Amino acid sequence: MLSREGFWKVIVTGVLSAFVCSTQAAQPLEISVIGGNGMIGQRIVREALDRGHEVTVIVREPSVVEVKDQRLRVRKGDVLDKKQLAELLSGQDVIVSAVGSARDKSPDPTLYRKAAESLVGVLQDLGKNAPRLIVVGGVGSLKTPKGDLVLDRVPPERKPEHLGQQAALDYYRTISAVSWTYVSPPGSIKPGERTGVFRIGEDTILLNEAGDSAITMEDYAVAIINEAESPAHVGRRFTVGY
Repeated sequence: MLSREGFWKVIVTGVLSAFVCSTQAAQPLEISVIGGNGMIGQRIVREALDRGHEVTVIVREPSVVEVKDQRLRVRKGDVLDKKQLAELLSGQDVIVSAVGSARDKSPDPTLYRKAAESLVGVLQDLGKNAPRLIVVGGVGSLKTPKGDLVLDRVPPERKPEHLGQQAALDYYRTISAVSWTYVSPPGSIKPGERTGVFRIGEDTILLNEAGDSAITMEDYAVAIINEAESPAHVGRRFTVGY
């Protein structure tokens, strides 16, 4: 629990403290996770299952999904195949896009924007019954406390990926006909402990008192499913960190 001094510090800086959430959702949702076999995607799937949701993992190669659960379905799909996506996403409550290319043998940084356009097109066609979209985003488009972009400080070899993620966010920000949310991680996101306690910000990277910016993949997944259960950032980006 925050001290009184700590509470007012959070209010003054405009950053809300997240809460320790329940491990069981009050209202089960139908959640599809595109790219649910990745490092972050797996944890989003696990968090959703642990809270009692019905989860569909959409991947190009279903055999790579190792998670087994009676509420888990695995479907073959490509985020760039609109016809296929329309069939897979119809009837869902929430779509989490955890697609990425950084770990591919031949990374394609344009994938983020292409995926965004494909998803938006499909959701627009689904009309008023379209599910909400939550996007696993990038850190490069966040601002530092001094107002410049984090992108300006990343190593040259990482810039194409960050630029690709920023291009996707720029595109989402032009969209009003689809319910979307973009979630930027902090500077460091690694496997670790699930605490359920972190801070929430908007367009400025969150730093702790030591100047570090970090969160575990497990707690990032908590933030994603929190947003799925209780939409608080529709049509905009938010970030998380300790």
